[in-house]
Amino acid sequence: MIGKLKGTVDSYGEDFAILDVGGVGYVVHCSTRTLQALPPAGEAAILSIETYVREDMIRLYGFRSDAEREWFRLLQTVQGVGAKVALAILSVLDPAAFATAVATGDKAAIARAPGVGPKLAARIAAELKDKAPAFAPVDPALARLSGEIEDRSAPPAVADAVSALVNLGYGGPQAAAAVTAALAGAGEGADARTLIRLGLRELAR
Repeated sequence: MIGKLKGTVDSYGEDFAILDVGGVGYVVHCSTRTLQALPPAGEAAILSIETYVREDMIRLYGFRSDAEREWFRLLQTVQGVGAKVALAILSVLDPAAFATAVATGDKAAIARAPGVGPKLAARIAAELKDKAPAFAPVDPALARLSGEIEDRSAPPAVADAVSALVNLGYGGPQAAAAVTAALAGAGEGADARTLIRLGLRELAR
């Protein structure tokens, strides 16, 4: 099995790059983000590789980092997500952004990927939520607060502050992140008015 390739970019296709390694050209399928990050043809590149072996083909998928490859693998543990959809999601969201979207239940962000509808986005967020902090620097306090808001166990002042920011037009994940930052500065006993004021300050940065 191939786990990594280090060579020279030979050429590009719509969803793949050909990497020349010692005179052998490997066709490596990549997300749009990975393709855009690779250097021009003729320059050196390194890709983490996921090898798929089927009866009728061998296909290589390439990633800028091991974290991106790990999310590619994890995504396909969700029913309805294959390699194509996994790459589409990683084309829209980098690993850190995807991990945050999963941890905060931001289904709208996940649904931006082609081929991902609201139901599938919700399933992805639900099934991978517990795994998000392990693969990217997701703020545990933000993940906890998002969970409390979702199951309605957040303190009243926190819930009211998030609700107020949402009513002002901010997205749920944005509001939760702002209130999390506000809590860090003001302390757990802060009232809703203080959290709203500090949250708006965070959002204005």
